[in-house]
Amino acid sequence: MRIFALLVLAWIGWAAQAAEKQHWAELRNQIERTLHVPEPLPNPQPKGYGQFSPAPGVTADRVAYSTAYSLRVPAIVYHPEGATIMQHPAIVVVNGHAGDKSSWYAYWAGILYARAGAVVLTYDPIGEYERNAERRSGTNQHDEYIAPDDMARRMGGLMVTDAMQAVSYLLTRKDVDRKHIAVMGYSMGSFISSLVCAVDTRIHACVLVGGGDLDAPGGYWDSSYKKMCQSIPYQSLRFLGDRGAVLYALMAKRGPTLVWNGTADKTVDIPHHDEAWFEDLRKRTIAELGNSKDVFEFGFTPGGGHRPYFVTKPVALWLEQQLHFPNWTKKQIEEMPETQISDWAAKNGLTTPSSLKNETGEGGTMALGNDIPAVPRAELHAIPEAVWDAERDNFVYETWVDRAKTAVGSGAP
Repeated sequence: MRIFALLVLAWIGWAAQAAEKQHWAELRNQIERTLHVPEPLPNPQPKGYGQFSPAPGVTADRVAYSTAYSLRVPAIVYHPEGATIMQHPAIVVVNGHAGDKSSWYAYWAGILYARAGAVVLTYDPIGEYERNAERRSGTNQHDEYIAPDDMARRMGGLMVTDAMQAVSYLLTRKDVDRKHIAVMGYSMGSFISSLVCAVDTRIHACVLVGGGDLDAPGGYWDSSYKKMCQSIPYQSLRFLGDRGAVLYALMAKRGPTLVWNGTADKTVDIPHHDEAWFEDLRKRTIAELGNSKDVFEFGFTPGGGHRPYFVTKPVALWLEQQLHFPNWTKKQIEEMPETQISDWAAKNGLTTPSSLKNETGEGGTMALGNDIPAVPRAELHAIPEAVWDAERDNFVYETWVDRAKTAVGSGAP
């Protein structure tokens, strides 16, 4: 009788674990269905277009991979120079508004963490650089509202799929350690990354900077004037209930997460989302989970504004704990020099974006390292001119609009 009772208890425990696992899986599926993330994900169909050396000790690969709506994503992949049989940790960089793979912080992160021994992928969001019909940057093309609201859900879903497909691409590389892949996003990229890190269990670590303050109905992310890629996609997730807590619970089920902001960052309303606010969000996340395992950590740079903090020392130290960089130790990171970005930008003749001159904003960033070059924009083309001219429709925003409208009209997933 005692053995039977033990077997019953074991079965009840197993059934409860299975039900919990199914619960989290169904939430992920609901998010993906709501945002029209393809299931299954497309074959990444990677293609390379050569290499260059942006800095001593670093090689950059020019590549493209497939995403939703049969589109292609141009990317630059930074990694340590020379042949290797090692499997390296990997990082995906998700840009903020008006940013792309030619943004200073994208290639700074690429070179910095490649020197640490990581493989770092940077790519163009839809409508920017090589996903713009004129190959322009800073267009914010994807912000133009297109009715009905389902177009915005599809825009948010495309951006989520782009980052998930970056992970899919990395998993095709023999030099990547598939158990140590991180995604880090800045500003709009922090929002997109929060969704990616909630649904993609292939990711080990997640970093959200200049954001991550996933607030309540009527808050910043619900009310953002950037309807296509932020407010409507976030509003569409109200079925989750306490969206911030549930999304962070999903992230915790996947692995560790760090949120880092500046206390003076008014762009994403951090003055109203202070330490007490984040502590309350942590408590609600723990309540959703039933435990505190891998519930997000957070920190602040005093007086800092809207900045890509993933290139700063505190975040690098956290990443070292999660990814175990082959070429760095904690002590080495702590002793590394830093560069104030406004000084670096002035020295290198960088006049855009204007935030580089803003000491509270990006210009005040104390970036790790003191010998990162300003990589010429022309070097950061991933797609050769002749190929891009012949296949432009596979990359650009206008193609997405046509295909998304067709999908809405037909009721396609």
